[in-house]
Amino acid sequence: MSELRDACYIDGVRLPIGRARDTGYYAGTRADDMSVRVIQALLERNQGLDPARIDDIAWAATAQVGDQGLTLGRSLSVLAGLPKSVPGYAIDRMCAGALTAIVHSGNAIRVGGQDVVIAGGVEHMGHHPMGAEVDPNPRFLTDKLVDPSALIMGNTAENLHDEHPEITRDRTDGYALQSQERTGKAMADGVFDDHVVPMTVFSDEGWQVVRTDEHPRPGTTLESLQSLQSPFRPGGLVTAGNAAGLNDGAGAVLLASRDVADELGLQPRMRIVDFAFAGVEPETMGYGPIPATDKLFTKTGLSMADIDVVDVNEAFAVQVVAFLDHYDLPLDTAKVNPYGGAIALGHPLAFSGARLAMHVASFFERHDDARYGITTMCVGLGMGASVLWGRC
Repeated sequence: MSELRDACYIDGVRLPIGRARDTGYYAGTRADDMSVRVIQALLERNQGLDPARIDDIAWAATAQVGDQGLTLGRSLSVLAGLPKSVPGYAIDRMCAGALTAIVHSGNAIRVGGQDVVIAGGVEHMGHHPMGAEVDPNPRFLTDKLVDPSALIMGNTAENLHDEHPEITRDRTDGYALQSQERTGKAMADGVFDDHVVPMTVFSDEGWQVVRTDEHPRPGTTLESLQSLQSPFRPGGLVTAGNAAGLNDGAGAVLLASRDVADELGLQPRMRIVDFAFAGVEPETMGYGPIPATDKLFTKTGLSMADIDVVDVNEAFAVQVVAFLDHYDLPLDTAKVNPYGGAIALGHPLAFSGARLAMHVASFFERHDDARYGITTMCVGLGMGASVLWGRC
C-alpha cells in the first residue's frame, strides 16, 4: 500500500450565525441558498482553484427534509453553478455532521481517491426544529433500549449533572459567562473576520446584509445567568444561559492534498492527523468527547500535554466542564475554547463541526509555535467525535 498523503485544510468560511426564530436573520432564507453562498465564497477566496477540479461536495444536515433535502451535496453543486461534473452527497451524524463530512473527505484525499473536496454543513433550525420531523422507532422505549430522557438533549445534560454532582450550577454558569466573554473578545479582536462572510437576506424590513453573529449576548452577567430556570426538570441545572442556542447557520472547509495544493497555488493551513468516533450511553450523550479523545490519544500516542488547543462544541456547559475535569484542566484554561463557543455563538447542529475547524485554523495562524489542535463534539443518541489537526 502506498503511503498516505496529507489531507490539508486550505480555507474555511461560514455565514453569521442567526437565531432560529421568526425575526432571526434567516427566517425568510432557504437552507440550500445559505449553503450555496458558502460554496461560492470559498471559490471567490481561492481564485487558483478551477471548480472543475473539485472532486466532491460533502454536505451535512440533521433534518434532511424540505430545503435541506434532495441529496444536498449534489443539489448545492448545481445551485452554486459548478460544472455538472462535480458530484455531491449528504451526510447525517447529527451534531457531528460537518465534522464527519470533513473526516470522510480527508480520508478520500489521504488514500489518493480524491484531490480537492468541499466539506460542510447547514442547519436551519427555524425551518426545521430539532426532532420535529422525525419518527423515533417505538422500540426505543417499549423494548427499553434507552431511557426516555435519551431522546431529549436537555435531559441528557441533566443526567450528566446527576452522574457528576461535583459539576455544580455555579461552575456551569461560570463557564457560560466565560464563553460569552471570550466570544466577545474574539469578535473585537477580529478573530472571526477571517472566516465569516456576509449574506444578503430578506426580512420584514426588506433586503439587508447580515455580517455579524446574532446570538452572542455581550451584556451577560453571572447574576443574569443565575436567575434563569431550567425548562427540563423542576430545580434543574441546565438553562438557556449555560446551553447552546437554537440557531441557523451554514459553513464549509476546503480540503486538498498537499501536492495538488502546491500545484494550484493554494496555501495549506493545517492537516488532518487522525480521528476517532466513540459511542456512550445515550442518556448521557454529553460525555462523548471524552472517550472519543481518549481513543484518539491511544491511536496516536499523544496526550493532552501535547495539544496546544482544543475546540469543544459547547452543546451544554456541563459536558465541557466534565471534559475539563477528566483531563485535569482548570475551568479558565487557555487551551480549551480560547475564542468562546456555542453557548455564545449558537449551535446550528450539523454545521458546527466546520466552525470548530475554523477556530483551530485561526489559532494556528496566531500562534506560530502551536503544533496540534483537536476539534471534539458530543453527538445525539450517545456518541462522541474527535479530530486531531496538525500544523502543515
